Amino acid sequence: QVQLVESGGGLVQAGGSLRLSCAASGRTFSSIAMGWFRQAPGKEREFVAGLSASSRTTYYADSVKGRFTISRDNGKNTVYLQMNSLKPEDTAVYYCGAKRVGNSRPLTKLSSYDYWGQGTQVTVSS
Repeated sequence: QVQLVESGGGLVQAGGSLRLSCAASGRTFSSIAMGWFRQAPGKEREFVAGLSASSRTTYYADSVKGRFTISRDNGKNTVYLQMNSLKPEDTAVYYCGAKRVGNSRPLTKLSSYDYWGQGTQVTVSS
């Protein structure tokens, strides 16, 4: 079982930056792939960024490429999402997801993830 706790959300002006953190419990963090998704009001949860267990492979949604960066610190059992040049359309609740060891389903798919955090609100004002 993996428990995930997100933090770092808040209110920021357009063009600003935020860094989200997701702290994971358990001893298998370095062996599991992680991802960030977001859900805006009235919309479905959508993929934002994903990172393989080795950190060698990353994926980004087209809407955030060049602005967001996903990374991990296995020593701290934490995955990060650095968000720069934020836009009002980035406003959403951001969720961290984790896959079980051995789960080879695609990082970009919502259904691929086995564990979720409670989410953190990001609001970008224009």
